[in-house]
Amino acid sequence: MNTRSLGFRLVAWYAGVLTAVFVLLGVLTIFFLQRYLEANFLDTQARRARQIAGTLISSTSRAEEGALPGEVEKLYSPEASDRFIRITRADGRVVYVSGLPKDERYDPAQVPPASAGEHTRKVRLPENSLLIAAITAAGADGTPYVVEVGASGAGTDATLARVLLMLATGLPIAVCVAVAGGFVLVRRSLAPVARMAATAEAITQHNLGERLPEVDSGDELERLAVSLNLMISRLEAAIDGSKQFVADASHELRTPLTVMRGELESLAQDGQLPGEAREALGSVLEEVLRLAEIVEGLFALSRLDAGEAHAPWQRFDLGELAATTAGQMSLLAEDKHVSVACESHPGVIVEGDRARLKQVIVNLLDNAIKYTPGGGHVSLSVKREGGCAILEVADDGIGIPAEALPHVFKRFYRVDGSRTRAQGGAGLGLSIVESICTAHAARVEVSSVPGNGSTFRMLAPLAGEPLVNA
Repeated sequence: MNTRSLGFRLVAWYAGVLTAVFVLLGVLTIFFLQRYLEANFLDTQARRARQIAGTLISSTSRAEEGALPGEVEKLYSPEASDRFIRITRADGRVVYVSGLPKDERYDPAQVPPASAGEHTRKVRLPENSLLIAAITAAGADGTPYVVEVGASGAGTDATLARVLLMLATGLPIAVCVAVAGGFVLVRRSLAPVARMAATAEAITQHNLGERLPEVDSGDELERLAVSLNLMISRLEAAIDGSKQFVADASHELRTPLTVMRGELESLAQDGQLPGEAREALGSVLEEVLRLAEIVEGLFALSRLDAGEAHAPWQRFDLGELAATTAGQMSLLAEDKHVSVACESHPGVIVEGDRARLKQVIVNLLDNAIKYTPGGGHVSLSVKREGGCAILEVADDGIGIPAEALPHVFKRFYRVDGSRTRAQGGAGLGLSIVESICTAHAARVEVSSVPGNGSTFRMLAPLAGEPLVNA
């Protein structure tokens, strides 16, 4: 799990706050339960003390107090009932004190004397605690006596221990259940964000018409989705405007460039031109031809971006097309003393625009021949692998630096030091290849080692089959 993610931090914060609240409630529960149990227990002892005062002390004078121990033992049996009873005269003389209880949980001799008045207290002894209620009552002759009645707090402590055990057992379970519920709630709450992110990642310049899913919640998530969709709409309008400008400009430039080319070629055929003028005219004609090539490339890209097809799609053998194209390109290779070999497997049937896919093969072969020195070798192969038709063009030329590989399909991109103007090209050939592949639900890949050549692979779906990762 990503500990830096928003979901993890929300769940961690929720778990921490919930644990703190549960612990606080548990502490308060133990505290107030202890106070309640002790208060209730002491109230019972106070009633017994008042009962002793009303039945025994009130009818006993100082001269008769010697009979009190026997009466207390007879009526209350403190040792047998594990109760502490002590009657003390106001001058401090102990008239009666109960003996060691049957359970031997405390020693009555260790209980400190009580002060006069009605009060309750908790006495902590070495091995136990004693809850004692004390009242002051007058005898028959007005002699004041302090009557103390108490019992061990072990029962109260045992009850508290059981409650504490239940809380200690139930608290982690409750926290785990609550955290699990919080995790599910956070995942459901962030699910719209994940869907928006997945949709945003899938949007490219070829599908800018798609929009992020909007959650009808009236909260920040809905506002975020609406804002992002508005931003995508503005981007779509800007990119469409840019594409339209390129398409219109390239279309309008084709005619004047054709006229200029014709006029320059007519002038070049004039035998009366001096040598310097003829050289200058040839240089201008070369630049016009290069400019016309750029315009044609831009026009082709603009049509591909607009999704316009030159011909209806049809099924054909990609291997046969590759072999025919390789034969046509071999003349160009011979001029550079580069050999071209083609290995195509029959029956690799694809569906698409035959002319456009031929343009892919031509551009890749032209690119390989252009950057392979004399005496080099270019290979073209077509095969099927799984549900894919794989067309591969490999050469043993100058190669492409690793840092340039991610950019070779960008428009007008040229690799410094290797692809110079002297070698021709405007940096649009591979962009056209990628656009055609995208239009055919295919993809193109490149791998290269500087000095050892480059390999371009087109992976297209076989006719009637979707493209799979290969």
